[in-house]
Amino acid sequence: MTSADPLEVGRSAYDRQRWTAAHDLLTEADHVRPLDIEDLERLAVSAHMLRRTDDATRAWERAHLAAIKAGDPARAVRHAFHLIMGFGERGEMAQAGGWFARASAIAAELGPDAVESALLLVPQAIQALMGGDPGAALAMFDAAQQVADRHRDPDLRTLGRFGRGQALIALGEVERGTALLDEAMVAVTAGEVSPILAGTVYCASIEAFQEIFDLARAQEWTRALERWCDGQPDLIPFRGRCLVYRAELLRFHGLWQEAIEETRRATDWLSRPPVEPAVGEAHYQRGEMHRLRGEVAAAKRAYRDAGTWGRRPDPGLALLRLALGDVGSAGASIERALDEADDLNRTRLLEPSVDIHLARGNIAAARAAADELGTRTARFVAVLPRAIAARADGAVRLAEGDARAALAVLREAWLLWTGLDAPYESARVRVQIGLALRALRDHDAADLEFNAARTTFEDLGARPDLARLDLLTERAGTAPADRLSRRELEVLRHVAAGTTNRTIAAELGISERTVDRHVSNLFTKLGVTSRAAATATAYERGLV
Repeated sequence: MTSADPLEVGRSAYDRQRWTAAHDLLTEADHVRPLDIEDLERLAVSAHMLRRTDDATRAWERAHLAAIKAGDPARAVRHAFHLIMGFGERGEMAQAGGWFARASAIAAELGPDAVESALLLVPQAIQALMGGDPGAALAMFDAAQQVADRHRDPDLRTLGRFGRGQALIALGEVERGTALLDEAMVAVTAGEVSPILAGTVYCASIEAFQEIFDLARAQEWTRALERWCDGQPDLIPFRGRCLVYRAELLRFHGLWQEAIEETRRATDWLSRPPVEPAVGEAHYQRGEMHRLRGEVAAAKRAYRDAGTWGRRPDPGLALLRLALGDVGSAGASIERALDEADDLNRTRLLEPSVDIHLARGNIAAARAAADELGTRTARFVAVLPRAIAARADGAVRLAEGDARAALAVLREAWLLWTGLDAPYESARVRVQIGLALRALRDHDAADLEFNAARTTFEDLGARPDLARLDLLTERAGTAPADRLSRRELEVLRHVAAGTTNRTIAAELGISERTVDRHVSNLFTKLGVTSRAAATATAYERGLV
């Protein structure tokens, strides 16, 4: 061979992870002379890393048939495994099932202790995990890892640890599960596993850390994923998801302009044919940025696009409806989402559920949601879930009228959010601290909290929060408590509790017509047109 031989140069490009050159040169060499099994594997991996799905599928199929012809069933099963996982990821379950049946028949010749037989446990375990049976998934991943350890197979060993970690987290053993995910990630960063598996474990681990609110790990491994992607300039499949993770972290840390640009890049990247399902998450993150900035039409479009690609738009869409004053729709949306959520997603939905219940004036439901949130987040070791639970608990205590207890909890929440470098969430808590201080008649301290929150909201461009803060502090006029009479405040508290005018009249010993007049005056003074809106405003302004 000479140095100009496309096969030799293609192999060299593959070793250096220059996927475009490797794919093109190996394809060129294949036209001159059909590639052998090892080079077909190289071609399949290169095509996968360029997201050339059809090319990868054809190469794996050819490699599989060549392995069968060469009498190498173990290799043939490995090729089939890649086809099973590829078809499964794309939702083409009939073809995935067909290849699984074929691979199982071949693996039967190898015996249950063969690495390839254990490898086929992985798609079964994934299916069990996604189907809500983490116990069965854990058993299968355990069996796969035991075989991998005996044979010292790095790919199967990493898959086993990673899968066991996910199953344990789903079973509530978060600390053990997290340790296994970290161990799997170390194998990836050390370069012990194949390129396809490396990208898959990177992305899935980051998603798992986000689901358990472990922001520190999500950030650390996102940076590692960025370095891995940067080392392969023409890599495509995992780069878009990396941009989505990065956008979410930028938003969390208050870099909103950078975050919106990153969501656009992620959406563009993931929308390239063939479109990746992860584009739904990119659209959702874009919707979140538009919602927080008060760009209602753009937020609605983004949430709709997220739904088109299978990413449910909750809780973002429910919170958008709440911001628009459509409290009923917001409540129906979040309740439906909670009913349909799995264990981890239910935890994530409970905090917005608290806010929506409070806006609806249903303090009992808000308390139940906050208590459930506190119980669920207690199992996590990370700081973020404690911050979320404390803010929710403080908000409910404030609505319950226990301003002193609320203040203590909210100050703890503020310290946690500040330590996480989350300026927007910190500012939201400061607004609630201000309300607690105002309820305790420390108006100067309350104003300091409100002003600090306003500065952060202005810096971020959080227009809806600024508008709500203006309502709370009544910058243009007198404080709402001064504008409402004692009797109007009494009536308002009954309205917020969902009491009818007839019952209010009986409770206060006045006529129903007088109650009607008070309610009408309340609507005028509060600038609302419905009992639900009056209730929401009353809780927002700390009047009840």
